[in-house]
Amino acid sequence: MTTVRLPLFPLNSVLFPGLVLPLNVFEERYRAMMRELLKTPEEEPRRFAVMAIRDGHEVAPSLPGLPDPTAEPERGAAAGFGTDPAKALHKVGCVADAATIRERPDGTFEVLATGTTRVRLLSVDASGPFLTGELEYLEEEPGDEAGALAEGVLRAFRQYQKRLAGARERTLTTGAELPDEPGVVSYLVAAAMMLDTPTKQRLLQAPDTASRLRDELKLLRTETAVIRTLPSLPAADLTRAPTSLN
Repeated sequence: MTTVRLPLFPLNSVLFPGLVLPLNVFEERYRAMMRELLKTPEEEPRRFAVMAIRDGHEVAPSLPGLPDPTAEPERGAAAGFGTDPAKALHKVGCVADAATIRERPDGTFEVLATGTTRVRLLSVDASGPFLTGELEYLEEEPGDEAGALAEGVLRAFRQYQKRLAGARERTLTTGAELPDEPGVVSYLVAAAMMLDTPTKQRLLQAPDTASRLRDELKLLRTETAVIRTLPSLPAADLTRAPTSLN
């Protein structure tokens, strides 16, 4: 088993291998992470692991909150993730390679990273200024009939795109050629579909490419059928954002 220790960047979203991740880093613990990554020589990869949040907050509370308005805000690497941050994160994530880490004059960072490899979280260390984790690399096995499944998923995905464009009353403008390598197809489609985080997480941790493609084929057919019957799409992101009491 090949393991590695990397900084952990919890997000309320799922990163897939091959996908680009832009980040606006403003919280102190993640700013400390970026300062540490900048110590890595430019010719070496500046890597961290993106883990989807199961139970917790991407940004730690910074003001007294409910029900006790006088409570002190949480601080530290594990703020917002309870007493055992390992339980607050999904166990399978993705290594991100930061191609660009640019510090702004106010001390925040603009980061552009790319997902590279799936990893399984083995343990979490919250003793430092940011979370770090012991991680196991996960091999991507093709599974049975991955090539044929990828062709079916691409056909279904094009139909899904057309229906989605129509439901949003806009023209489908993407003329880019889609890839045909099954693993790349499976990750691209998983990232591009309008799905909630638990479903995307399920796709990320599929045991092999063929299993992920089979799941995606079912999802694409279901979602396309739903879009066909609706005059417009709901604002799905509203269900994933924190509720404001204002």
